Amino acid sequence: MAVRDGRGFIAGLRAQPREIWVEGERVGDVTTHPAFRESVARLAELYDMQVDPVHQETLTYVVPETGQRAGAAFMPAFGLADLQKRRAAYRLWAEATFGLMGRSPDFLNVSLLAFAEAKHVFARGGEAFGGNIERYYAHVRDNDLFLSHALITPQNDRSRPSSGQADPSLHLKVVRESSAGITVSGARMLATLGPVADEMILYNLPGFRPGDEDHAIMFAVPAGIDGLRQICRTPYDRGGRSRFDHPLAARFEESDALLIFDNVLVPWERVFLYRDVALSNAVYPDTALRNHTAHQTNTRALVKLQFAVGLAIALARAIGADQFLHVQQMLGECLGTIEIIKSGLVRAEIEHERTAAGPVRAALAPLQALRAFLPTAYPRVVEVLQTIGAGGLMMMPSGADFAVPDIAEGVRRHYQGAAGVSALERVRLFKLAWDLVGDAFGARQLQYERYYAGDPVRILAGNYLAADDREPMALVDKAKALAEDPMLG
Repeated sequence: MAVRDGRGFIAGLRAQPREIWVEGERVGDVTTHPAFRESVARLAELYDMQVDPVHQETLTYVVPETGQRAGAAFMPAFGLADLQKRRAAYRLWAEATFGLMGRSPDFLNVSLLAFAEAKHVFARGGEAFGGNIERYYAHVRDNDLFLSHALITPQNDRSRPSSGQADPSLHLKVVRESSAGITVSGARMLATLGPVADEMILYNLPGFRPGDEDHAIMFAVPAGIDGLRQICRTPYDRGGRSRFDHPLAARFEESDALLIFDNVLVPWERVFLYRDVALSNAVYPDTALRNHTAHQTNTRALVKLQFAVGLAIALARAIGADQFLHVQQMLGECLGTIEIIKSGLVRAEIEHERTAAGPVRAALAPLQALRAFLPTAYPRVVEVLQTIGAGGLMMMPSGADFAVPDIAEGVRRHYQGAAGVSALERVRLFKLAWDLVGDAFGARQLQYERYYAGDPVRILAGNYLAADDREPMALVDKAKALAEDPMLG
């Protein structure tokens, strides 16, 4: 099977009923429900781009084993040009959503590539598991499936491990096994775009302890499998908001769901890791997963940051605030942030790591540095936008006000900007900014950038613990040698 277009993606969702709940309502068809239809439409547009002759070469490649095209995120890299091709594909999809859809299909596509290239890691738990992950990668690649995942245990009692919760059924775990497979129950969060995914892949962040064996599992199941229920957070848009007043929230909502498994049978061929705490904790570092995912996520985050910085510049120019030195200072700071991220991505590609098996991957150190940088860099850009917009962000009229004869003239006169910027243009810019930094949609975007890569404190601590400190320490040793021995003075 070749890559899907948007109609194929939507048809796949309709062909697989799933149990989805939002605001106390059981959802029938996610492709038409007002809480999900916009995200389905945006994802369908991404899939349409894959078959568009203008974008096909950027977004896809020909799989040597099948002769069919697949998404570029599935493509093994054998040199710098391949890494650059993958980044170009990541960027093109990110630009289509302004970087606002953090879990577009390429994220887990490239995750599966990482797992398949590291099948030997899964084979430590048994040869069958290594074969399972390689075949699953090929299955998702060749059928162009869209995956979601949920890596976090519910925040019940954070002081206790999963196996030590007062209610032992809270966190996802295996409850029995048979010749047919394993049966799992319990919950995981948060599955971004889970309601509109084809399949779910469940694996773990490092942190399980001895005693957590029943929780140390990794598997994949269809989103519509019997016994899997998704309970979604309150949506920020249910299809009724004005696209003028909420241009981003009305289009780019990413639903998040709690997954509850109730005696779900997972066939053995979909099990990739089983009751192995040490191996579960080793998946992230030993599969080089972060090398692959951070290449995609940092590219996507760069686009989002560029959009936010561009919006800050446009806002400042619209009201003449860019003439003030302190505003120029803030905008210069934001523009410098963009250059830092660009530089880190290029360095990661140029200084790529070559594996023993042949493929290469982007270097981890600069990518992790960016992942640690973005949870503070993006909130800083949001703060700059809020500062420049000031009270004006809270004082914008609605789009409907422009069409009411009694007030339209006053709106057009009093909301005009600087240097010939019309009221309509100024309000349009401020509505974009409020959607991004003030409304609930923007608040979720901010929280997402703080935590999408995990706890930023742990990321920074991990950077220290895993650092190659030979160069800085060599300089320290060289400088120490300058100090003469006081006993000889």
